[in-house]
Amino acid sequence: MATRITEDCINCGACEDECPNGAISMGAEIFAIDPQLCTECVGFSNEQKCAAACPPDVCLQDPDRIENEAALFARARKIHPDKAESLSLDASTSHFRANGG
Repeated sequence: MATRITEDCINCGACEDECPNGAISMGAEIFAIDPQLCTECVGFSNEQKCAAACPPDVCLQDPDRIENEAALFARARKIHPDKAESLSLDASTSHFRANGG
């Protein structure tokens, strides 16, 4: 699933700098996540960095955009062709594996 920011966002910006994909930007009223750039940090971290940084906990899984680890990892490699060969999947780089999934 891609991550989304709910309407309870307080516009603190804590999430924006944490995204390894540059998927977060200021929207019309609150910060927003581009689902075409969101990889749930797969390939980079075992947690979603935006959610970990968010004080009001409004960076949540989007139930309308269910995606598996393989699709998210492929997107990460496509977004970062210069890092594609060095990206890996293990318990430190994927919440799917860190949580036993």
